[in-house]
Amino acid sequence: MMSNKSCLLIVAAVLCLLLLATGCGRSAKQTGTAEDKVAEAVDTGKEAKVDTGKTVETKVEPEKVVETKVEPEKVVETKVEPEKVVETMVEPEKNVETKVEPEKVAETKVEPAKDAVQLALKFEPNDVSTYKVVMEGQKSVSWEGPAPTKPAAFKGGLTSNRSEITFTQQIKSVDEAGNAIAMITIKDLKYLAKVRDSISMDFDSSREKDKTDPMNGLIGRSYSIKITPAGNVVEVIGTAEAQAAVTGNSPSAKAARSLLTGEVVKQCHSVPALPAAEKSRVAKGADWSAMKTFDFGMLGGKSYERVYKLDAVEDSDKGKIAVAEMKGVPSSENAAELNQEQSTGFLSKLFDNKEEYTGRLELDLAAGKVRKYSEKLKSEWLAVDPESAQKPNEPPAALRMTAVRLYEIERIN
Repeated sequence: MMSNKSCLLIVAAVLCLLLLATGCGRSAKQTGTAEDKVAEAVDTGKEAKVDTGKTVETKVEPEKVVETKVEPEKVVETKVEPEKVVETMVEPEKNVETKVEPEKVAETKVEPAKDAVQLALKFEPNDVSTYKVVMEGQKSVSWEGPAPTKPAAFKGGLTSNRSEITFTQQIKSVDEAGNAIAMITIKDLKYLAKVRDSISMDFDSSREKDKTDPMNGLIGRSYSIKITPAGNVVEVIGTAEAQAAVTGNSPSAKAARSLLTGEVVKQCHSVPALPAAEKSRVAKGADWSAMKTFDFGMLGGKSYERVYKLDAVEDSDKGKIAVAEMKGVPSSENAAELNQEQSTGFLSKLFDNKEEYTGRLELDLAAGKVRKYSEKLKSEWLAVDPESAQKPNEPPAALRMTAVRLYEIERIN
């Protein structure tokens, strides 16, 4: 919340000049040695001293060798009886057969409930379907309260862009995992852009006067995608040729080429509501979730957990239709990255924020095709002038900002 009115006015001016001019933003180691010691034995002999004086003839008898008759050594024959081996007779070891049964895994066998249904796309080679996709992003700024409190330089308004693309999807091949290569051909296109409530671009391929518009160069053009049963577009193929069909550098030509960038194409053809392949068997009342992050430019980025719940399986003239509702809630996942992103969104700290993020899926279970899917995020930021809020007889002056993100895909036939 801002501290005073003048700060609010400054913020209002900054927002008008910067925020609306930017468009709608973007919809992530021991060594040791051993030594031997050797002992040395040294023998020393004794020398006899002889006295020289009188010659005394000492008759030296031949030395009697005292013959010590050494009897041959009687070997005391310690008769060693052959060692009696105390034969501890070891019986062949009886394997106490601790019969190890194959380990019983505490199989928390989560059997899919009997009423579980398969929430996944199905693809058949050469199958052709027609869909319409709507993608819209908008931002608006408005001043609320008594007219005299509105800054003279303030100019609010709505800045937005909205595209409606009708296309055919022909399945060219399906691999062992169920992934399909699908050829997309653009049949019809509408594009509307506004800046501060003023229309800056308005194209409709069904209007004769728009046949010469550069954006019309996309009509009849094709490219391919690789899509999984879980509705994820994992590869975009061959958009360069379609982009080359749009010439020039006019705003219309640039907008047309931007519709064929990789991220936009993925968003256009993905079905984010479907669960992961290993969790595609879902019973009524069960839920699953997926993450989504939005960038609000100067107001920073925000991550949401989209929680889907299978509400019903309804009967229709073409078979059973699974209906799931979605509610998005702010998430703390990837908080570090988001904090970095929000360092550029310092303005968000000046506002109170409220938001609503909802969606709905209708899936044709027999055909394995989306009947309709839509999701919408609406986020609002409000900053109230504290001084004017003290005046009891008039509404307070306030600055309100709104951002909307919309995505819809519907099967035409």
